[in-house]
Amino acid sequence: MLRVRDLDAALTFFVKRLGLREVRRRDHDKGRFTLVFLSSGADGDPAEIELTHNWDQKEPYSTGRFFGHLAFQVDDIYATCQRLQDSGVAILRPPRDGHMAFVKSPDGHSVELLQRGESLPSREPWASMPSQGEW
Repeated sequence: MLRVRDLDAALTFFVKRLGLREVRRRDHDKGRFTLVFLSSGADGDPAEIELTHNWDQKEPYSTGRFFGHLAFQVDDIYATCQRLQDSGVAILRPPRDGHMAFVKSPDGHSVELLQRGESLPSREPWASMPSQGEW
């Protein structure tokens, strides 16, 4: 995920200049942001870049703030988080909703884990586990 201050300029760069393709867009009026997902369009390449445009951001993002996080879909978010936790990885934002969790790499890169398809039903211990730190 990359935060962009000027969505039109970002799309000109990524789409018109680099040749990526816009595959979907979501406007969130209540949260005052737009998400635009870009793809290479190459056969067999499922990777996407998410551009996040916060409507009220007037100043440029500082270095380190414009990059948000990596995201990966997983087949079972609970099993993935349990495996990670068992191997010593802190689950910073537990999958309370059966859909999303956050962890960090050893270098502090934020990594979002997303349940592939529909969210799983809420279950313990995840449902009541508090978030910790920053992600």
